[in-house]
Amino acid sequence: MLRTVLQVAIVLLIALGAGAGSAWFALETTRSVGSVDIGAWTAFPRSGTRDADPYARARSARLGELALGQAEGIGFVADQDDTGAPLLRQCDYLVEGSVPPVRFFTLYAADPARRALSAPERFSSALHSQSLLWEQKQQLRISVSTSAHPGNWLALEGRGPMLLVLTLFDTPISTGGRVDEIALPRIRRMGCDA
Repeated sequence: MLRTVLQVAIVLLIALGAGAGSAWFALETTRSVGSVDIGAWTAFPRSGTRDADPYARARSARLGELALGQAEGIGFVADQDDTGAPLLRQCDYLVEGSVPPVRFFTLYAADPARRALSAPERFSSALHSQSLLWEQKQQLRISVSTSAHPGNWLALEGRGPMLLVLTLFDTPISTGGRVDEIALPRIRRMGCDA
């Protein structure tokens, strides 16, 4: 009798541990259930729709985010560069390439909890499509760094891990296009402070 009770208790502990662990993993990791990866960028295209899975809804609630509806836009998050190395504030990055057809977009740096990072005094901690200098053929070139760069510069300060958050507003890809078939800017590490 005691042996049966012990076996049931062990099975229940394993089941509870595995269930809690899988839920934590689905909520805490950048890449998870329902995510779409495009290069270094990750999106949850269904998070603001009726088709959103319970994990996407729980993730938005836990982060305190207001998920964009399908007709409003789509958000992408990068926690690594194109080589798979984690994004760090003490490193210099170049975000370059094209953006899908969009009415407006924003780019900002955030901490792992997705709170926007502060910038040095008198500098912007976020950029938007209306304030950028564009290269030929509508190509972007944005320096993300703690030190000033000519052209488009997303100013950072401090050290430690970070995320880049790219939000596309009023774009056809969020309402009917296949999100996984678009091209997004590349994130290249240019160097790091020791």
